[in-house]
Amino acid sequence: MKIFVRERSRAEEGTRRPRFRVVGVQGGDLKIYAKRVRKCELNALAEHTGAEVVYLPRDGEGAHKNA
Repeated sequence: MKIFVRERSRAEEGTRRPRFRVVGVQGGDLKIYAKRVRKCELNALAEHTGAEVVYLPRDGEGAHKNA
C-alpha cells in the first residue's frame, strides 16, 4: 500500500500547521478523512498499516498560476 502526499505551500516547518496534503492512496482498504495531516500522523498511519509514504514534488509556483 502507498500513501501519496505533497507538501502544502502555506504551511512550512515550525508554523504549527499540518504540513502535508494527502493526494491519494493505492491498494488496501484505507480511508483518510482529513485533508491535511502532520508528518507524525503520516508516520503513524504508515507504521500501523504497513504502507509506504510517497512524497510528491511541488512545482513551487503556488495555486494562483495562470494556465
